[in-house]
Amino acid sequence: MNLLQSNETSGILLVNKTKGKTSFSLVAMLRRMLNVKKIGHAGTLDPFATGVMVMLIGKKYTRMSDQFLCENKEYEATMRLGVETDTYDCEGKVVSTSDIIPSIQDLEKVIEKFQGDIEQIPPMFSAKKIKGKKLYELAREGKEIERKPSQVHVKISLIDYQYPFAKIHVCCSKGTYIRSLAHDIGKGLGSGAHLTDLHRTRSGQFSINKCIDGLLLQDTINREQIQAALLSSAELSAD
Repeated sequence: MNLLQSNETSGILLVNKTKGKTSFSLVAMLRRMLNVKKIGHAGTLDPFATGVMVMLIGKKYTRMSDQFLCENKEYEATMRLGVETDTYDCEGKVVSTSDIIPSIQDLEKVIEKFQGDIEQIPPMFSAKKIKGKKLYELAREGKEIERKPSQVHVKISLIDYQYPFAKIHVCCSKGTYIRSLAHDIGKGLGSGAHLTDLHRTRSGQFSINKCIDGLLLQDTINREQIQAALLSSAELSAD
């Protein structure tokens, strides 16, 4: 992986986002570090989530964002059974609890229903826009509106189950909400559930083992190390 020889620093940077950081904060840190205005990414992660962020540096690469956004992604996700939240994740307010303790057989049967092409309703706490307004803006106003389901493709496997926590591996198409999967699986079990941990292990052709530590972006002394980690378009086909 080499820095492109051009007038402006540009390329693709693979970052393992740390917990507690927003996707935009990575953009802001890279702008300061590399002195490049045109910086984007190929898919957000919630602040509590970690893992692969494909950062697009420079005009040539930000123009390629749609290409990367449309590719499949993989995650390892942990659900907490017995508790539902309004955001479907650990950052939300608890709205219901249950004493139901599903067996591993119950969990496997419900997971089996969420395979292949499924219809998924986006959560109210999401950046999806309806009539020009982001859903989370309406949700913060205490409003809930009807949302049309979207078709997504998913493949889920159970990694581990120690009640109340279940860890799953998810391979999914563009537009899949892992929070909604956790919520819907909880509904199917009758116990409720929400997402407590999310780690993106792959985004398209880019896997977690190719990423640099997101902590490196917090200090400008790592500028040369960041520049050396940039991928060029020529390197993508060879990777």
